[in-house]
Amino acid sequence: MNRSVYSRLAVTNLKNNRKTYVPYILTAVLTVMMHYIIDALSQNSSVGEGKVQEVLSYAVVVVRIFSVIFLFYTNSFLMKRRKKEVGMYNILGMGKAHIARMFLVETLITASASIGAGIAGGILLGKLMWLVLLKILHYEVNMDFAVSGAAVIHTLALFALIFGLTLIYNLWQIKLANPVELLRGGNVGEREPRTKWLLAAAGILLVGYGYYVALATESPLKAIQLFFVAVVCVVLGTYALFAAGSIALLKMLKKKKSFYYQSKYFTAVSGMIYRMKQNAVGLANICILSTMVLVMISTTICMYMGMDDILTTRYPREFEATSFNPDKETEEKIIRIIEEEIRQAGISEKDRMEYHYGGVATLKKGNEFKIAVDEDVYSGNQDIYELKMIPLADYNKLEGCMVNLDEGEVLLYNPDRNAEKLGDRMQIAGDSFRVAEELDTFCLEEKNDSRIVGGYYVIVKDKAQIQKFLNAAYDRLSKEYDQLDEMNVQYKVCLDLEGDAKDCRRAEEAIEKRMKKEVPQSYCDGREVERELFYYTYGGLFFIGLYLGSMFLMATVLIIYYKQISEGYDDRERFQIMQKVGMSRREVRQSIRSQVLMVFFLPLAAAVVHIAVAFKVITKLLAIFNMVNVSLFFLCTVATVMVFAVFYAAVFGVTAREYYRIVG
Repeated sequence: MNRSVYSRLAVTNLKNNRKTYVPYILTAVLTVMMHYIIDALSQNSSVGEGKVQEVLSYAVVVVRIFSVIFLFYTNSFLMKRRKKEVGMYNILGMGKAHIARMFLVETLITASASIGAGIAGGILLGKLMWLVLLKILHYEVNMDFAVSGAAVIHTLALFALIFGLTLIYNLWQIKLANPVELLRGGNVGEREPRTKWLLAAAGILLVGYGYYVALATESPLKAIQLFFVAVVCVVLGTYALFAAGSIALLKMLKKKKSFYYQSKYFTAVSGMIYRMKQNAVGLANICILSTMVLVMISTTICMYMGMDDILTTRYPREFEATSFNPDKETEEKIIRIIEEEIRQAGISEKDRMEYHYGGVATLKKGNEFKIAVDEDVYSGNQDIYELKMIPLADYNKLEGCMVNLDEGEVLLYNPDRNAEKLGDRMQIAGDSFRVAEELDTFCLEEKNDSRIVGGYYVIVKDKAQIQKFLNAAYDRLSKEYDQLDEMNVQYKVCLDLEGDAKDCRRAEEAIEKRMKKEVPQSYCDGREVERELFYYTYGGLFFIGLYLGSMFLMATVLIIYYKQISEGYDDRERFQIMQKVGMSRREVRQSIRSQVLMVFFLPLAAAVVHIAVAFKVITKLLAIFNMVNVSLFFLCTVATVMVFAVFYAAVFGVTAREYYRIVG
């Protein structure tokens, strides 16, 4: 056969199948473009001075994995529609070798168009995305932008491999099938599926366990460990419920005669039973992708919008300076440095607090507190409490009072708003104390319910008692860890600054620089100094959330489109038969609409339920990132769901029209 014939056949086939191939090529172009852009940004060394590249590099991996899975998945829709056509070619005399050559030419055309246009679009839009990232990061230093040769090579290699693998997969499918099977390929799945009760029960159990973990987990540290287990269970359970649970439910409705034998339900239920087997995976994919979009966009928007809340939670005071081995001279020097640099910057301070303390993580059992090791802390044990011991003299100075304590007495303060009273006695590292009073307020921390790890402030008689506690902790921990530094009573000064933000930042930077030089074993924290780092971190996450969310949204739209097209061709003959047996065109359209609406919005409803149940555990995870503004996250989640639902409905309107046009 003349080689030019293959090219003409390939071009003709692409034209004839443009309803399925044009969206596929456009999606491939967008996928190539998005891969190039994110890969190029991850290799730009000027982005965040290396702080954002790690987040971007993780996103590159996600985009690559997504590209492979997504293009393979959409290719399966194309092959389903092409099987009958290929079978006809085979029956008319074209051998499988000739068909393979035709498919090779088609793949070369689609791959060349997709990769070429995708890389060109990525280069053109790369500058825009770079400027968007620059704006999100609040980056004021000039950042370099250039076309990335490495990203071009990576993109070419990746997508050439993907298109090559899809070609091999398609040829393998043709090789294994005989012409009769190919001709019947579009009708596969017409037999009524069996009810798989075991799979349906497994789906209920998996989703139930995932929901239980999401609702029952209280500790943020425990949430880290269990969240991904819960996600895997819910994903697997969702697939099982769509594949088996939906069929089981429909067959139960079919057995209910009072419901089933009504004209408006009869055709809808029976039609969905016959189609659910082949639609289940697509519907589950839409549900999972929709959930990912909702979670990813709502959380990243929340963290970015709540940046000031995050900074305030992480740094309750504008500036803190800590000395790990203080003496009187060191403490005086710290105060002098702070006062001099504040005066030099032309700003003022307020609400200064100075105190000594010693703190260690403990394992609480009843009223007894034992020194905790890393195994206790990272196991997510909810009985882990941070004890922060403060001498009575500093407490009186902070609170402006004159409280006295007898030997063996302590004052106790738990900042947890919902905490129960501990009782009259407590044991710390083997020593017993009488709780003289459990305080209702303490100036160092207001009552709240946003702590990741529980904690107590323990007011003891003097610094000697704190050092005794630290020595006991050192003896315990030194047996677990090598080269453990000595544990001493620390000194901290914290204060708020008043003045222009840039002047405050300049003062904080100057204090930190002098502290490093003049005060050994010291550390500084400043809200304005850390603001830039927080914008790098959370701004990078926000950018990636929107970027990946857009990609998953694109995948959702394409899967919906192909599902509608596939169902349209599958249903056309069925509804023609319905008209021939006496149903009016109006009744047929009503039946079509009820089925389409029922199937189409089921994934969205399931996704909303998923995110509603996951809301609590996501707030626990956000607390680890210092985002404790639950009301802000609630508003971001509701807004994201509403916008997504409107977009989803718009996609339904567009794809449903194409469906109705096919069905006739």
